[in-house]
Amino acid sequence: MSDVTYYVAMPFLIDADGSPVAGAAEECQTSAAALRRAAILARGTGHIGAVAFSRSGDPMTGEFDDAKLLRKFGNVPEDLGAL
Repeated sequence: MSDVTYYVAMPFLIDADGSPVAGAAEECQTSAAALRRAAILARGTGHIGAVAFSRSGDPMTGEFDDAKLLRKFGNVPEDLGAL
């Protein structure tokens, strides 16, 4: 199977200790849709920001490239290496 690219929007919230944490990621059909969704999520109740990113790879083997940040919205952590 060939590589597939997934587009994702993910909000960030503050946990009980006051640290930023990632919320539930939402898969989108296109990069534009991920950007629009992340912009909306960033303004959601309890959210401090959101990111839109893409990730490409082969779902059959489970091998994926590192996530590529499309854009940050609001107040999100600088270190997004866990995406």
